[in-house]
This record gives sequence, C-alpha cells and structure tokens, in this order.
Amino acid sequence: MSDLFWLTAAQMARMAPFFPKSHGKPRVDDRRVLSGIIFIIRNGLRWRDAPTAYGPHKTLYSRWRRWSGKGIFARMMAGLAAEHGEEKTVMIDATYLKAHRTATSMAGQKGGRGRLIGRTKGGMNTKLHAICDSQGRPLDLFITAGQVSDYIGARALLSGLPNVKWLLGDRGYDADWLRDALQDKGIRACIPGRKQRKTPVKYDRRRYKRRSRIEIMFGRLKDWRRVATRYDRCPKIFLSAIALAATVIYWL
Repeated sequence: MSDLFWLTAAQMARMAPFFPKSHGKPRVDDRRVLSGIIFIIRNGLRWRDAPTAYGPHKTLYSRWRRWSGKGIFARMMAGLAAEHGEEKTVMIDATYLKAHRTATSMAGQKGGRGRLIGRTKGGMNTKLHAICDSQGRPLDLFITAGQVSDYIGARALLSGLPNVKWLLGDRGYDADWLRDALQDKGIRACIPGRKQRKTPVKYDRRRYKRRSRIEIMFGRLKDWRRVATRYDRCPKIFLSAIALAATVIYWL
C-alpha cells in the first residue's frame, strides 16, 4: 500500500476547480480514481493491471477517456500554469516521444490519419513542442507528428507567449520570421544562428546556457512511462497524459 501514489488533500484542492460538475448520480471518489489514473500513467501499466486499492480498472479507464475527451487535464495544466508569474525569460524546445505499435496500428481510422504520428530516423514518433519558464516549468504544450519541423511548433506556441523580455531556443529556431515576430512582441531572441547563415548572429552565450532547464523538464516528463512511450491512438488523450504529468510534477 505504501508503494502506491495518493494525491494529498492540498493537491486535490488545487485540482478541484477544474473538475466537471457531477450530474445525477454522484461520481466515484475523485481522489481514489485520479490517484489510480496517475499511477497507471507514471508506471506505464495496462489499465487492467491497476492495483485493486484504486477500485475497478474499468472505472479508472472510463474516467480517463471521458475527462481527456473533454480536455479537462489540458485545461487543468493551463489554468495552474497561468499562475507562473514569469516576467523575464521563457524557453522553447521540442522532443521526440516514441510511438508504440498499439498507437501506430492502422486498424480503425483509415491510414492512421490525424493521429499525429510520423516516421523519423528513429522510427514512428510524436513530437512534443513546449514553452517553459526560467525555472523549467512547462507553460504551454503542443504535439505534432514526429517529422514536423520545429518552426510549426513555434508558430503554434507564439501567440501564447507571456509578456517577457527573453526567449531562449536552439539553432532549430533560427528563422528571420520568428526573430521579427518576437521583436514585434518586445521579446529579445537568444538563439544561435545556423551554420549555413551568411551573416553570423550574435547571442548571449552565458544566458543561452540556462536553456538546459527545458531539457531537464523533458527528462522529468519522460520519467512517466506513458509519456515517454505513446500507447494511445488518439492524440488528444496522449496530450492529456503529458498535461497530467506536467501538472503533478510542477504545478501541484
């Protein structure tokens, strides 16, 4: 029993405002069910392998599918992350998440279209694009197929950037349109230039070293086995797993 994960009363209090209202028959104990869902995602188990202390595995799976479909966990992370208070620096980066064969199976939706899974040198992957604050806490998340360029993720995340002074990124984000867009927002870019650039780009090397914090964030998210390996066919449900992991690790 001591090896199982249980949400504390304080953690439940922070999550509760994002729960959907219960209509008709009262829901099964939220703390028990959500603790079981977190245990499954963190340890990469099948739903049927859930410890009996969390109740019937069908209840856990049903709640997970229903709330993920409604975007509850994504809104929960976004709502809690909105309290970040960051005023100086954010960082942008992307990482690959391996897709298991159960996620890449073509059964069901013809051709597997819309699943946001693509073939790369490392196999079938989904790419996670993220913005984090100066402490390495995720502020915004976005997923694409694995072969999609970092520019696509940057375009999607650009509108949600907080009002800060600096954005740190690696060479994959060296594009004139991005630098111009950041300048329009009053944000200074700390991004090294690509090697094929004819005119070298100056950047703050000392400040750039802090970008390691977003790499550490990705590493901590991948400690959750259902994040490091994608088992879910539906991209909305997979993004919910990432958002729930980010919420528990950083925002509770």
